[in-house]
Amino acid sequence: MKRLTAAAGSNLPVGPYSQAVISGNLVFTAGQIPVIPGQHIQPETFEQQVRQTLRNLETVLQAAGSDFDHVVKVNGYLTDPAQLEPYNRVYAEMLGHAPPARTTVCVSLWGVALEIECIAEVIDHRLRV
Repeated sequence: MKRLTAAAGSNLPVGPYSQAVISGNLVFTAGQIPVIPGQHIQPETFEQQVRQTLRNLETVLQAAGSDFDHVVKVNGYLTDPAQLEPYNRVYAEMLGHAPPARTTVCVSLWGVALEIECIAEVIDHRLRV
């Protein structure tokens, strides 16, 4: 296994965990939140927060040798059932061209409106373990 503790251009983990773990030809990401890297703030609207969260996820995927085209499973955590429609709209813009399997649930989170994690195929063969 290969562990990525902090991808360049991403937020540092807020606890003792890796942002991604590569095992074989798969990368498993930690949940990403809508904090803008280097600024420690969140966008104002929920749709902007979804976009930022997905950008953060994409940064981690790229550091692990993958991208959105190779995501096989997404887990999304929202804090309000009313968020599902705007979540789906932004999600479709960024991942709708080849939608992976997905689970979305409503939960209570600490100081954020959503969190997204995924599993993807590693396409950069130099990073496979």
